[in-house]
Amino acid sequence: MNFPFYIAKRYAFSLSKTTAINIITFIASFGIIVGAMALFVVLSVFSGLRDFSLSFTNATDPDLRIETLNGKSFFISESQENQLKTSKNFTKYTKIVEERALFYYKNKEHIAYLKGVDANFIKVNGFGKFLYAGNWLEPNTNQVVVGSGISRKLALGLFDFNNILEVYVPKPGSGMIENPEDDFNKAPLLTSGIFQVSEDIDEKYIFTGMPLAQSLLNYKPNQLTYIDFKLAPNISESDAIETINKIFPNQVKVKNRAQLNDALYKMLNTENIAVYLIFTLVIIIALFNLIGAIIMMIIEKKSNLKTLYNLGTEIKYLKNIFLFQGNIISVFGGILGLILGIIVVLIQQQFELIMITPTLAYPVVFEAKNILIVLFTIVVLGFIASKIASSTVSKKLLE
Repeated sequence: MNFPFYIAKRYAFSLSKTTAINIITFIASFGIIVGAMALFVVLSVFSGLRDFSLSFTNATDPDLRIETLNGKSFFISESQENQLKTSKNFTKYTKIVEERALFYYKNKEHIAYLKGVDANFIKVNGFGKFLYAGNWLEPNTNQVVVGSGISRKLALGLFDFNNILEVYVPKPGSGMIENPEDDFNKAPLLTSGIFQVSEDIDEKYIFTGMPLAQSLLNYKPNQLTYIDFKLAPNISESDAIETINKIFPNQVKVKNRAQLNDALYKMLNTENIAVYLIFTLVIIIALFNLIGAIIMMIIEKKSNLKTLYNLGTEIKYLKNIFLFQGNIISVFGGILGLILGIIVVLIQQQFELIMITPTLAYPVVFEAKNILIVLFTIVVLGFIASKIASSTVSKKLLE
């Protein structure tokens, strides 16, 4: 067994003759345990909140989306559509037209996005499961499916034949709008369904059939805003993107789910880093106590160190004794804190003791990467703290 490690192990697991050193060492160890446990629990909670937040966007966003490189729309040729149909990279794809529009109902107005979709839309995006009232769109009709937020703002009901929901879309062109009758395309709409996903989406979108949306926007039948894709099983994202770029060379840009919600992902990643740094600071403060405990141990063991030094032990080996001691305390404290943290997370997952609302438990996710992050943090910071403390062993101290 390594000589410095053998002595360090005895120092780490045996009580000192000085009560103050024992107390400081206990406080340092307790701080490391609590810090490791808190860091793991918070990372697990944040993983749960992240998954909970992304569940709304992931439930409605496609695997991949293509948009035009320039302008608002692009054209798809018959050859390109045939290539998409025969491609084995996608199980389904849906063509979409989207633009902001003004909706008018019973002297109330609301600006939202009119989204023209084809029959494959709910198969690609899974939007049908969020329909909580009414029915999805019938083909070749003026029916619309509106968000619950828009429905509340306009006091809009289903299949109201007595009061007409109207949509106004500006005609392409430039200059001041003088006469709404001439400068807007408009159409009467019939509400066939209401969906509910999240507050933001519920107040943002109204869905209608593709032909009606293209007509309001003066689009040609093969003119689209974007195309959404559902990847086939066992197909990698990179392979699918490569296929799309071959079909639409220098015509479109491809976005995955993260890129479609880049602001949300950036916010979540920034918050994750901030939380990690805050709780890492707690561990650093606890390790200051470890530094103090090791330095006091060095002073207490000064006579023993002199004896070892006079017997021929080099200074670097004497330093390693306390370097190993600090590492042992920090690693064992980190492991014990992790075990406690894992128990807390598993209990919350199993029994849902902490609730956000009466029906919604605080989300936590057990992830192996969080264990590695905590262990890495404890090992690195514990080594630095032990290195600082062990550097006080010098020839001058022993003379």
